[in-house]
Amino acid sequence: MENNENEMERGLDISEKEEFARFLEEMPVDKVRFEPGEQIETKIIKVTKDWVFIDTGLKSEGYFAVSEVMDENGSVTVAEGDTMKVYFLSGKDNEHLFTTRISGGAARYHLESAFETGIPVEGYVEKEIKGGFEVKVAGSVRAFCPYSQIDMQRNQKAEGYEGKRLSFKITEYAQGGKQVVLSRRTLLEEERRHEIEELKKILKPGQRIRGSVSSIRDFGAFVNMGAVEGMVPISEISWGRVEDISDFLCVDQEVEVSIKNIEWERERITLSIKDTLDDPWEKVDEKYHEGSVLKGRVARLEKFGAFVNLEPGIDGLIHISNLGMGKRINHPRDVLSQGQDIDVRISGIEKDKKRMSLAWATAEAAAVGKVQEDQEVYVKYKEGVKGGSQGSFGTLGDMLKEKFGKDKK
Repeated sequence: MENNENEMERGLDISEKEEFARFLEEMPVDKVRFEPGEQIETKIIKVTKDWVFIDTGLKSEGYFAVSEVMDENGSVTVAEGDTMKVYFLSGKDNEHLFTTRISGGAARYHLESAFETGIPVEGYVEKEIKGGFEVKVAGSVRAFCPYSQIDMQRNQKAEGYEGKRLSFKITEYAQGGKQVVLSRRTLLEEERRHEIEELKKILKPGQRIRGSVSSIRDFGAFVNMGAVEGMVPISEISWGRVEDISDFLCVDQEVEVSIKNIEWERERITLSIKDTLDDPWEKVDEKYHEGSVLKGRVARLEKFGAFVNLEPGIDGLIHISNLGMGKRINHPRDVLSQGQDIDVRISGIEKDKKRMSLAWATAEAAAVGKVQEDQEVYVKYKEGVKGGSQGSFGTLGDMLKEKFGKDKK
């Protein structure tokens, strides 16, 4: 190689030599060895009866036992061309032995190697014992997995674990394999960290994603999206007012959510279901018109007026000055109650501000009726004045006393 480079340099001028030197510096150097426990992503070249051969990127191929990729029925679960992650175990005479995990039948020295390099081992959860589970690894080696290390969350129930083959990491290896302590949680946490790193490249604010409701609280609902959870605040569940989240969602329900905000450093993702639904205000001018009279329900009462719900997400306000039926009131609750159905008339619509002004049709009718009655009293009074004392209806004061029954003796 060196002689060839020298021969090539003799035919190059100075600038070409510099360019050639840069080329040599930038040439990728082939990997010549793997470290025990090193993980690589590889492609399957060939599957035989006993071995799976993989591309290592070197001149020689790598391989691992086909039994590692067989299902419970003995069928091979991979095919030529598939990609997968494997761990390097050992190499000799250009042969490179890999594993997807240390499984049954492996020698004890492989367990020690797995402990030193962090390679996962496959174990059979045999039974529950004090403080955790007894697990068989490498065929017959007894190991112990504490309750706190069997899953991401502390679990003291054997159901769901006993009789299963699971992957673990060896956290303690002593006395030549007589004392082996395992952790499945460590593996799960590593997988979760990897998945989160991948999600950081994918998830963006404004993106829609599907998930399932994992829990419901008074302030919102948590949605599981795989390696991470997001929270939907109660205000982001519906365009309408939400009093009880359980009326809208239940645990394990599949939902579509929109990502509102991401804080990776705090592992906090804020979600919205409301943003995936049509905004009812977009078509408000098609459904509602000034002067229209329709039914609504009193949603809440404030000191300045009453909010009336016309449909989920569409509320209008009746100002307190329009609620007294001609009389002054101190609070809307003096004449209305929350949840009451009433007739309202639309006084005004401000679509861009999502505001609607309403009038209470009953109060308006009462006000009109009072004006008509007052007008009738006044007409009677005028006619009485014109007719003189005979047939007179008396003074205006007499008329009012007669009308309201307030004649005091």
